[in-house]
Amino acid sequence: MFTPRSSGILLHPTSLPGPFGIGDLGPQAEAFVNWLAQAKQRWWQILPLNPTTDDGSPYMSPSAFAGNAALISPERLLEEGWVNQADVDAAKIPTPSGETHAEIAAAQRSKEVLLRRAFDRFYEHDHPASREFDRFCHEQADWLGPHTRFLALRGVNGGRDWREWTEYVDPKTKLPSVKSLADLVGAIAYYAFEQFLFDRQWRRIRDLARTQGVGLIGDLPIYVAADSADVWAGREFFKLDEKGYPTEVAGVPPDYFSATGQLWNNPIYDWDAIDASDYLWWKRRIRRTLDLVDVARIDHFRGFEAYWSVPAGEETAVGGQWNLGPGGKLFHAIARDLKRSAQELPLIAEDLGTITAEVTKLRKDFALPGMRVLHFELMSSQPTDWRVETYEKDTAVYSGTHDNDTSDGWFRSEITPNKELLDRVNWAAPPSGHGIGWDLTDLAWRSNADLAIAPVQDLLGLGSWARMNQPGTAWPARPNWRWRYRSGDLTPEAATSLAQLTIREKRNRS
Repeated sequence: MFTPRSSGILLHPTSLPGPFGIGDLGPQAEAFVNWLAQAKQRWWQILPLNPTTDDGSPYMSPSAFAGNAALISPERLLEEGWVNQADVDAAKIPTPSGETHAEIAAAQRSKEVLLRRAFDRFYEHDHPASREFDRFCHEQADWLGPHTRFLALRGVNGGRDWREWTEYVDPKTKLPSVKSLADLVGAIAYYAFEQFLFDRQWRRIRDLARTQGVGLIGDLPIYVAADSADVWAGREFFKLDEKGYPTEVAGVPPDYFSATGQLWNNPIYDWDAIDASDYLWWKRRIRRTLDLVDVARIDHFRGFEAYWSVPAGEETAVGGQWNLGPGGKLFHAIARDLKRSAQELPLIAEDLGTITAEVTKLRKDFALPGMRVLHFELMSSQPTDWRVETYEKDTAVYSGTHDNDTSDGWFRSEITPNKELLDRVNWAAPPSGHGIGWDLTDLAWRSNADLAIAPVQDLLGLGSWARMNQPGTAWPARPNWRWRYRSGDLTPEAATSLAQLTIREKRNRS
């Protein structure tokens, strides 16, 4: 699947700099693509592009198909004539943190004001993009219809969780044939317009990336949020009670991150019902994801072989149990839908945590690369885990991920207090004088794995304050999902240094 010995950088678009409170798909995103090309990188890896709530987590979204409207660039809207300069100036958000943390809620509010102005102008005039908008709505109707209807009806119900709605709880309910219908239809059209603009701007980024020889690695969470268009419109595919509340919820047993496990509270799939539909919802989801990116990392891959199910209402994940998942039947269905062989799926399996022989067999049956994270490998009791030259080629090796501390923070908190671990890390990744983040990037690039990825934070040598997420915690207790780098942090000199490493390790783009 991968160009042999390729490499890339992990950075979510929200972490880009800019004056609008959150990174977006404007000039800074294009500058980052160009920086990757200068640094000889083949891949830009991102987190899920889906909408978020105020907590900012892209893994708990109201839609598994839609794009995050907060990522829409005001500067590109101005350039294309959707808004005027006064509109753009009004969307700017002061950043007391000096751009280093996203102001997610404020950005969502200001972007909505801006997008509604663009929408009003779009409908007041015979806009040249009208046919393009109609074509987009037609082509994306299978997910766009439920998504826009869900958001519009949530507005009718005061923004509440859909299980607390008093009107239109059933997605098959006919809309009213009264004056309120016009308002409802207008809301549905607005939410479709948001997705249209997101799609235009994302495709501009993707076209630039292709021109520069940079591929896009996306991220596909295994589960979806309970309060989402996906569950509201497809509740037959989830284990729910008669009111729509989960009877079982997702999580993982006690692990490195938490002694009581992680209780995610996502509803569990009814895999028998999904199988009876020939995996229609999953085929659509994979197809939509691969319409936006070149390769998708499937989060929590082991859940397809066996998943940890916790009775609803439990306070921790300790009381859960393993149940069998769909296994290879799902991936065969996906391969048929994509018209590819079962060994040519453009997917990466996130196979971290408790991995059994059955999980490894499922991954290998479909020739999916697995993952290794150097933070975990270097703390392992198995010496072979420290020797990166022994890693299998069908592997994606990371210095750290979005769920890990930065390498600098990890080194200070977990390695330096322990002489045995310190000696081991210094042996595996000899200090270069450029910081542990760079040393682990070097180690990942030296590995035998086909793909090597480093988070931007490691290239910049940033401490724990720049961590993207800490599992088991949530905003506002922790500033999860809010880190941003500052304008000017990614210098031409940094690109040159990374390019030299990449060429040295024969991972440069062909």
